[in-house]
Amino acid sequence: MAVVEKASDILDGASKANSAILHTGFDAPPGSVELTCIQDGYREYREIYADMGLVLEETGAFVVGWSDEEVAKLEGILAKAHGNGVDDCSLISASELLRHEPSLADHAKAAITVPGECLIDPWSAPYAYLQQALDNGAEVFVSCTVTGGEFEAGEWRIATSRGSLRTRQVINCAGLYGDVVDEDVLGVTDFHITPRKGQFVVFDKAASSLLNAVILPVPTSRTKGVVLFRTVFGNLAVGPTAEDQDSRDDASSDKAAIEMLIAAGVDKLPGLANMPVTAVYAGLRPATQFQDYQISADAARNWITVGGIRSTGLSGALGIGQYVFKLYSQSGAKHPAIADPVVPRAKVLAQSGPRDWKSAGYGEIVCHCELVTAREINKALSGPLAARSLQGLKRQTRVTMGRCQGFFCSARLAEITTGHFDEPLSEGDDDE
Repeated sequence: MAVVEKASDILDGASKANSAILHTGFDAPPGSVELTCIQDGYREYREIYADMGLVLEETGAFVVGWSDEEVAKLEGILAKAHGNGVDDCSLISASELLRHEPSLADHAKAAITVPGECLIDPWSAPYAYLQQALDNGAEVFVSCTVTGGEFEAGEWRIATSRGSLRTRQVINCAGLYGDVVDEDVLGVTDFHITPRKGQFVVFDKAASSLLNAVILPVPTSRTKGVVLFRTVFGNLAVGPTAEDQDSRDDASSDKAAIEMLIAAGVDKLPGLANMPVTAVYAGLRPATQFQDYQISADAARNWITVGGIRSTGLSGALGIGQYVFKLYSQSGAKHPAIADPVVPRAKVLAQSGPRDWKSAGYGEIVCHCELVTAREINKALSGPLAARSLQGLKRQTRVTMGRCQGFFCSARLAEITTGHFDEPLSEGDDDE
């Protein structure tokens, strides 16, 4: 098996920015592929997280109605949740909500409890999934753009910027470029991606004490809306926005959207008014004209498209893998199962986890805000998934992602990363 990635680091596109919530699927479209994948992925994550050392913080969530109009929609949301098999959801009063979440604004009117919603690490899990594939014989090709392909005699010759690859089966999971790859290689696509930008505000770690659970809004047909949530890294975040745009690469943030998010956060959680903002970030979701994942198989050409994976992609990832394997098997393809697969341990970056600085011999603390050691930085700069950019190194270590945003450690980091990055890091870099 080969994984082809056009960026120099994995998770550089749609997967790099999300709310890192493991969803139950309570509000997914009934009967949808998305619902199937979310719930299968949720179950599998809970089955494997302990063995792989993945993060799981069981916080639960509340869908809060802040107006009479929103409260009127809660019964329908609850009915959908029960219809989707999430039976432990229930409707509670404002007074009961405030007993659970005393820091919330007192204009909350009612809420639905969703006990099964959890917080996870948005980056360590995908890295662990790919590491397991590599440990069991797969290869990864980074900085490798697919430019075309030919199918002949049951085999593909995929043209890339690094030469051609021959394979029997292709799975197109190109994220924001999924429709483009289908069009370039197959000559046809069944969907069109319109990138949907989601901007987030990250508050200082002191803010995390203001919340116990995830605070979800009443969703619309277009977006889940602005969420208030703690992160496993010890911060509190507010977001995302939902802004359709033409660019598939512009994940910049803008002042007006950030000010709106801060105001929305303070309105619902007044204690945020006194909390400094640590960072802002934005991600692009591969939205399509459909309100469901676009996963399909062209069995005659040994091609499976995995497109339109919206904001629930992190929750649905393992379920998507199961769904794709079923399509692969239904086409008549098969291969022997690995008898004794290697199960790697994930890198632990969560605030409460066994971080590297807690073990002897780490060398030095390079990033004091996030307590990132020289040893874990050097480890992230080696191997088949070696970080080739500051963004890649951030996702593997959290270096420069704390209060000072790299102000104090960038010079030392430039020394350590010399010769490792495709574009050398300089002290004056402003890299997100």
